[in-house]
Amino acid sequence: MDFDFSDEQLQLRDAVQRWAERGYPFERRRAIAAAGGFDAGVWRELTDLGLPGLTVPEVHGGMGLGPVEAMVVHEALGAALLLEPLAHAHLASTVLQRHASAAAQAAWLPRLAAGELVVLAHVEAQARHRWDRCHTEARHDGQGGARLYGVKHVVPAGDHAAAWLVPAVHEGTLALWWVERGAPGVRMQGYPLQDGSRGADLVLDGAPATLVTRAGEAALAWLMDAGIALLAAEAVGVMDRTLALTVQYLQTRKQFGVPIGSFQALRHRVADMKMQLELARSMAYYATLKLGAPEPQRRQALARAKVQLGQSMRYVGQQAVQLHGGIGVTDEYLVGHCFKRLTQLELTFGDTLHHLGEVAARMTDAAGVTA
Repeated sequence: MDFDFSDEQLQLRDAVQRWAERGYPFERRRAIAAAGGFDAGVWRELTDLGLPGLTVPEVHGGMGLGPVEAMVVHEALGAALLLEPLAHAHLASTVLQRHASAAAQAAWLPRLAAGELVVLAHVEAQARHRWDRCHTEARHDGQGGARLYGVKHVVPAGDHAAAWLVPAVHEGTLALWWVERGAPGVRMQGYPLQDGSRGADLVLDGAPATLVTRAGEAALAWLMDAGIALLAAEAVGVMDRTLALTVQYLQTRKQFGVPIGSFQALRHRVADMKMQLELARSMAYYATLKLGAPEPQRRQALARAKVQLGQSMRYVGQQAVQLHGGIGVTDEYLVGHCFKRLTQLELTFGDTLHHLGEVAARMTDAAGVTA
């Protein structure tokens, strides 16, 4: 199997890396985090690059690219520790293409391509990473429409979104709905998250909603798996940056008159970090390539990928902080922010223990071992 990227994919990656190096340095990121965790100017710059419309079909004004290109982009932006939730724009695009009607796609996809932020709002209290545990309700409004009642938590940059994709139960069936910003019955409470990004609680008290699909379970299963694939790519980018910072520090920090990178015990720890990074990279590729598999295989593959990514993120982040010593936990130095970002990613779309349970639940009686 050929894992080499095409020339077009490499050019896309290089273009995104150039923007990140020039337009999103660490100082700008720190300022955005201090100001609340989302910057409209950055989002406009991403829109100028065409990135929110990366996976939107060309007929609707997008670039018409696929999951491998999205993986390449998110790995490059992961190294920059991007705070803005670009992944949710890609998730919204793909789920609308898979599940929305042609009329709905014609109405909504051009808005995504033009840079309107649409995010998934699915987290509820006491759900414990189970997306199918949904207490938000959709009720008939008596006029042929529906209104939503419920609360969603930790919605990425939710108070800056133009619309939200909201799972809600309608007549005993989980469905996916589109809710517009500014609709009556919508309240938002934004707050910063521990990695510097922004979250919000979305309160729906009779908010009018438009149905995306009644096949909410299938749509949410796809969103979780596609989200894990994008998260995996981003995590690889963060770990790449974390390892590079650690190697640079070991080469410059001196003790007893020599760089501490010359100490064999520390070199072994860096080698273990590199091993974990490459395990994560291979599983990130595996996750993206498995998005086209039948649902049972896809769900098992993405759970496996999230388990390995979680283990790698924890190891690389912890080792980097320890090898940096006291400077590793200061706000002025980048590696601590890398660790926070890796911690946040490990908890997103289900943590490692949750997905370890998912892997175990999908094992056959023989656990993959044949006589």
